[in-house]
Formats: sequence, structure tokens, C-alpha cells
Amino acid sequence: MFIQTESTPNPATLKFLPGQPVMQTGAADFPSAEAAAASPLARRIFAVEGVTAVFLGSDFITVTKAEDQEWAHLKPGILGAIMEHYQSGEPAIQGAGGAVDHAAHDGPDARIVEQIKELLDTRVRPAVAQDGGDITFHGFDRGVVYLHMQGACAGCPSSTMTLKMGIENLLRHYIPEVTEVRPVGVNV
Repeated sequence: MFIQTESTPNPATLKFLPGQPVMQTGAADFPSAEAAAASPLARRIFAVEGVTAVFLGSDFITVTKAEDQEWAHLKPGILGAIMEHYQSGEPAIQGAGGAVDHAAHDGPDARIVEQIKELLDTRVRPAVAQDGGDITFHGFDRGVVYLHMQGACAGCPSSTMTLKMGIENLLRHYIPEVTEVRPVGVNV
């Protein structure tokens, strides 16, 4: 098994490409070792000292390290954990623990929210996945769209620029009711 690695815009996060599917559908975010109980893959990666978060995408894994750690020291252990997982035959995740998706929304703004989710799914999420992350809809209130940033996007120095200059401009262009975009979540 040959696992490629790619840097991400977030220097604390590295993208691992095992060359095989990671998640059959969707994505999963594990901001802590405790949150990884349902994922044999994420548990193995968290066993490497210095790992602070794991995100599983369709064909990639992003791993975030502690500030005081060096990738040169962590990478061999993470690569070993990923290989060990694939050799075990276990699924990446059991059940829906850690699964990532848009928040539900109903009410008077349901039509606007559907448009927001559609633009996120077709224009934003594929581009963000290239960088090892994901962005999901969290809420919409009086013109403000709240988005949850995960994987490489969480805590990334360029995420504010991406959010404001990219996603906010896109949503405002197509949906006049949108006035602003703001991040939510623990890692933001």
C-alpha cells in the first residue's frame, strides 16, 4: 500500500491519500480522541501522540497535529496506523458516529436554505475537499449564514479569507437574501 501525503493551507494539518476509499458516503469529523469512539481508523490515528484531530473524507484523511509537534516525527506513526487499519479489514467508521452533514432547517426560510445547501454542495464542498476539509451548513438567521468548518479548514489561517471573500461573495451573488457568512464550531 502506497499512501501519498499533501500539505494543506493549514500548516497544522496534513492530508493523507491511501489510494482507496476511506468513507463510502459522506465524511466524518473527530475533533478529539474521545469523539472517535465509533471509528477504528480514527482511534488508531489518535493513538499517535501529538494528533489532535482527524477528518475522514471520501478518499482522504486529514490529520491535525499539536502546535509543539513536528510532522517529521508524527508522519511515520500516522502512516503505520493507516496501513494497519486497511490490513485489519475493519470499516473506517461503525454506524453514524462523527458523520458530517448539513443541519436541518425548516420554517419560512426553507427555500433559501435549500439554495444555500445546493450551492455549498455543488460549488464549495468539492473545492474545500481538495484542501482536505469540509464546510457544512449550520444555520440561517436574518440574512446571516452560519457554516461549520472541519478538517483542514478548522483553524486554518486562510479560512477567514475563504469564508468572507469566496463563500460569502458566492452566496450573496446567487441569493440576495444572504448578507453575511460566519463560522461556528469548536475548531473555529
